[in-house]
Amino acid sequence: MNQGDLIKMKNELSRGLTHRHVQMIAIGGAIGTGLFLGSGTAIKEAGPAIILAYLVAGIICFFMMRAIGELVLSDIKLTSFIDFVRRYMGDRFEFVIGWTYWLCWESLAMADLTASGIYLRYWFPFIPQWVTPLIIIVCLLSFNLLSVGSFGELESWFAGIKVFAIIALIITGVVLLLIDAKVGGHQVTLKNLVVNGGFFPKGWAGFLAAFPMVIFAFTGIEMVGLTSGETEDPEHDLPRAINSLPIRIGLFYIGSMFVLMCIYPWNQITTTSSPFVQVFAGIGVKAAAGLINFVVLTAALSACNSAIFSTSRTLYVLSKTHKAPQSFGTTSNRSVPVKSLVFSSLTLLIIVLLNYVVPQTVFEIISGVATVSFIFVWIVLVICHYRCRKQNPQLEKKFPMPFFPYSNYLTIIFFVAVTVLLAFDHSTLISLLFAVLWLLVLGLIYSLVIAKQKNN
Repeated sequence: MNQGDLIKMKNELSRGLTHRHVQMIAIGGAIGTGLFLGSGTAIKEAGPAIILAYLVAGIICFFMMRAIGELVLSDIKLTSFIDFVRRYMGDRFEFVIGWTYWLCWESLAMADLTASGIYLRYWFPFIPQWVTPLIIIVCLLSFNLLSVGSFGELESWFAGIKVFAIIALIITGVVLLLIDAKVGGHQVTLKNLVVNGGFFPKGWAGFLAAFPMVIFAFTGIEMVGLTSGETEDPEHDLPRAINSLPIRIGLFYIGSMFVLMCIYPWNQITTTSSPFVQVFAGIGVKAAAGLINFVVLTAALSACNSAIFSTSRTLYVLSKTHKAPQSFGTTSNRSVPVKSLVFSSLTLLIIVLLNYVVPQTVFEIISGVATVSFIFVWIVLVICHYRCRKQNPQLEKKFPMPFFPYSNYLTIIFFVAVTVLLAFDHSTLISLLFAVLWLLVLGLIYSLVIAKQKNN
């Protein structure tokens, strides 16, 4: 083996994620902070119809994940789905989508770091809001520098805590239904789903208005596709993780929302705190607020941990085709892309400054930017899958997309429709305009810098 081969091996990612890691990463991606934090707002918009909204969005996201799964497994030699964007959409789209996916996770992490500062002040009100994000960034960076296995293990524990909290809520709700109990002066009954204005109390307008927040709850679900380059057995682990998605959506989203609104009438659930906190507090669990605050804090840490992983691997892939500094493509002796990891982590320090300067307004706009950016990336990935199938009709279908190509059309139409809905709300309109500007700037940078470098 010559020196060039040794350097190549050194600068490759390791396959250090086990089957358990992949499954737990998939579960963690399917339980976003939007479920714990944003479900109150979504319930206010749609009432009990939010259950149907999660069902519809869940079906579409399952189709999207099947498309990503088939795309990734069509050539497991490629590191991540960013490589497939280059193959089926060209260099320009690889550059734009790669850096937009980086923005997706950076903005999502910034939103969750902001929330983490608020959560921690529940116990330590004397700590300034900007201090917590700084501590979290340093801790998670240190952990991710160890190895990809360390990331997988940490994410497994984070996901486990979220799963435990939701299952505890569902079991508690079922028991309360069976014993015909009262909680906070409210009767626990199935009738709570229809007695206050029916199942669609806000009409179709309210039902549609809830979808942006519902989609925010699913952001990050595609990350399991980014782990393909560091998974021990992608051909076995990825299909299992993706195919279990309907069960996770049915249990975690639909199940929890169903139980919540059986316990509490939907119009009694406020948006000032997590619905999960309200339910446990109403049951009479004295430590409910503290326990759920810990769970929500864990969910935020999970998102930040995933963000550091995702952004660093995205920059690693982009560097291989000169769409990012080449130094981002080097790895440590533990097969960790250290420079891209450090760059992404240091960029997150922007949120420390924003929390110091404008702590009251930063969360809503940044979370909106994340939602818009994720939707755009999802649409492009579904298009890539469509082109993959059309250009390679002879390709062995290891994990075929159900109902192709109609499921592709339906998925794209749905995400475009949600993007249109974002324009009707002032706060999300700002986020939408920022995301559009970001895409235009990236396109301009490619034309003025990257394309000229290629020609030279």
